[in-house]
Amino acid sequence: MARRTPVTLNVVEHGTGVPVLALHGWTPDHRLMLGCLEPVFAGRPGYRRLYPDLPGMGESPAPPEIAGSDDMLDAVQDLVDDRIGDAPFLLVGESYGGYLARALANSRPEQVRGLALICPMGTAVEKADRRLPQPQVLRPDPDLLASVDARTAAEFADLAVVQSPETLRRFREEILAGLDVADTTAMARIRQRWTLAEDPEGGEPFTRPTLVLTGRQDHSTGYLDQFALLPHYPRATFAVLDVAGHNLQIEQPVLFDALVGEWLDRVAAEG
Repeated sequence: MARRTPVTLNVVEHGTGVPVLALHGWTPDHRLMLGCLEPVFAGRPGYRRLYPDLPGMGESPAPPEIAGSDDMLDAVQDLVDDRIGDAPFLLVGESYGGYLARALANSRPEQVRGLALICPMGTAVEKADRRLPQPQVLRPDPDLLASVDARTAAEFADLAVVQSPETLRRFREEILAGLDVADTTAMARIRQRWTLAEDPEGGEPFTRPTLVLTGRQDHSTGYLDQFALLPHYPRATFAVLDVAGHNLQIEQPVLFDALVGEWLDRVAAEG
């Protein structure tokens, strides 16, 4: 197909087999999705995992033509055309990437064989309109915060429900590393047109196996607005994990791996 956008996304690819496209959230890069999904696929051969950097994040450029979420979605559509073509694939989206993933699934219902959403944006796009719990740290570690530089401590503490050496390590490697290289000028431009022109749930219900994971203490995207999406996803498992915030994959890794694995089993069972 003819390219609709002037952007070629940076993509890290692992494995062979059924394509799995994983879209990260706003500001981090592909390392977030690689960190949370590769442990799941370590014992599951037969999947080709594609981890792109969205425009303006990681190593993907965002020229002036990328001026809103519709352009971001077009860039992802181009990526599918270029790297996957017409083949069936699985789709995973985290936070803002979940917003784009819902729209992508809506536009390719026959091609997307399964959809997994991790702490996705729900019915309210703007944070001011979301129903959110109050920030809460259930497992604090003030000595840990005191042992790192002020910027790392502040970024980590902003979302962490579990403050531990392991969650800090993964935050640094999988999330903070992306924050450090984001094109903040381009992102500010895109942020002005954040709402997609078409409602991701505006078409027919998505009837493939779906997974929606939310954190009970997630004060970024919450869990209530996602529940309202369920009528559009009649095959969805919906889970609200306690002791988990917006980075639930690093705070509840055992549950995360189990639930994503069960979703993969459901998709595989349907051929």
